[in-house]
Amino acid sequence: MKKKTIYAIAVLVLAAGVTVFFSFSKKDNPVITGQNTVLNKNDNKKGKMEHLTAETFKKKIFDYENNKEWKFEGDKPAIIDFYADWCGPCKMVAPVLEELSGEYDGKIDIYKVDTEAEQELAAVFGIRSIPSILFIPSSGQPQMSMGAMPKDGFVQAINEILLKSVN
Repeated sequence: MKKKTIYAIAVLVLAAGVTVFFSFSKKDNPVITGQNTVLNKNDNKKGKMEHLTAETFKKKIFDYENNKEWKFEGDKPAIIDFYADWCGPCKMVAPVLEELSGEYDGKIDIYKVDTEAEQELAAVFGIRSIPSILFIPSSGQPQMSMGAMPKDGFVQAINEILLKSVN
């Protein structure tokens, strides 16, 4: 009797999980692509989020091989999302960053670094947990935040860390 009850509960939990998954994925929710870039079918404020390699990072952000002191190479404040495709919290942050890239287009640059593909770059910054978000003001030192953040947390960091130095 106990085995049947446990089996019935397991089947119900599995069926409920599948139903929730499919009801979530059918709506006009963000779609995660293979590059972990998120596109929202109803969002007209799409910005650009560029994926960085170690080489493009050295050109656009900081040439860590030739400089010992921080020297930002960009012309606008930036956010760098260190992520992995398999990371659940990273997938939650991706649509927020995509939305912010549209809202702050022309004011800040938002980049992504795949820690699986760019292990050297992740090691240089001591990335041990993902997502890790690097906030880089135009002048001054960058600041690292670890873990997923809600949109209002990103907006606060953008205004206090990135745009404060621009205004």
